[in-house]
Amino acid sequence: MERRNFLRMLLGGMAGMTILTQQAQAFQFGKPKNAKTSNTKKVKTKRLRPVYQGRTEVSFNSNEKPGTLIIKTSERALYKILGNGKALRYLVAVGKEGFSWAGVAKVGMKRENPVWTPPPEMIDRKPEYAKWAEGMPGGLPINPLGPRAMYLFDKGGDTGFRIHGTIHPESIGTAASSGCIRMLNKEVIELYGQTRVGTKVIVI
Repeated sequence: MERRNFLRMLLGGMAGMTILTQQAQAFQFGKPKNAKTSNTKKVKTKRLRPVYQGRTEVSFNSNEKPGTLIIKTSERALYKILGNGKALRYLVAVGKEGFSWAGVAKVGMKRENPVWTPPPEMIDRKPEYAKWAEGMPGGLPINPLGPRAMYLFDKGGDTGFRIHGTIHPESIGTAASSGCIRMLNKEVIELYGQTRVGTKVIVI
């Protein structure tokens, strides 16, 4: 009787060893032996810009007097100094690489429904603008300057750069212009009404 029980235990142990050996052979270095290698490609997710919620009042330390406009091209932002460490921050579009401009200027002129005249170098790049060489009338829905424009002057006169509205609101927050500072139309109208000719403008 004891011999019979011993044989049963021996056979049972051998069976268990066989199962363990088969399981061990089915894996190599922690991976199933016949498992297919995954060819899943990493999908690059497009980084979305935060939705612009409109101008905000922010903390901003500056020695410039209230009303001064400071444009930080790296931030795609325009700050209107309020004083007491505060400023209004507007998101804007700035010049593309090779078209950006930096310096100190002033608002030398203001225009409602400004005429847009493409410069010769722009016409060279885009010949279709030649028909507007004498100027596109203001107020047209296709006028790139939008409803308002403030013209930046330095010691040499008109710099050719403006702070103006846009027909491409989707460009706000990007480097997309030919050097000018684009604003949402409702915001450039607001800023235009609050900014006097002679106002200092710093572009950095």
